[in-house]
Amino acid sequence: QVQLVESGGGLVQAGGSLRLSCAASGSISGFNAMGWYRQPPGKQRELVAVIDSAGMTNYADSVKGRFTISRDNAKDTVYLQMNSLKPEDTGVYYCNLLGRGQGYLPWGQGTQVTVSS
Repeated sequence: QVQLVESGGGLVQAGGSLRLSCAASGSISGFNAMGWYRQPPGKQRELVAVIDSAGMTNYADSVKGRFTISRDNAKDTVYLQMNSLKPEDTGVYYCNLLGRGQGYLPWGQGTQVTVSS
């Protein structure tokens, strides 16, 4: 089964940027859509960005205009460019499928993003 490894998180000041990567151990070209999720401290995991196989994207209102999701099928990697970061963006970020027809892959360890004010 395909495994996911997230990276690129860190500590950044408000207004800063980070680029997250999600590397898959196998091909992602067969997946209809993939998403980035985040889990703020003490809260449930939430979906923040989606990209489908045609490259169409969708975002949660809280990140729209600041985050950009992309995928490189040749590298089996999904990215999340995060700009104008806010303290409320703090959390552990994960990538995965959308839990619909193709279900979910095993969750990776995630990558911690901490935004200081």
